Amino acid sequence: VRQAFADYYAFTPFVQVLPDGTWPTTAATAGTNCAHLQLAVDERVGRVVVIAAIDNLGKGAAGQAVQNANLMCDFPETTGLNMLGVAP
Repeated sequence: VRQAFADYYAFTPFVQVLPDGTWPTTAATAGTNCAHLQLAVDERVGRVVVIAAIDNLGKGAAGQAVQNANLMCDFPETTGLNMLGVAP
């Protein structure tokens, strides 16, 4: 399941599937348009739990509006959007 997620998001500029054992934090996404994902598989009950961290101001409506405008105007998807967080 992890590999399927990693493969799906491998070439997306704003989504990162974190290494096993590393959990997403809002501090790492603050000031960015990025989403960090982690997943846990509970084989006992056949469940996958996906945890995501985003900055609701960056990846929220404002960031989505800029990202969509970029796509509509044939600009690079990342134009005007932060990829690096403000946390150390």
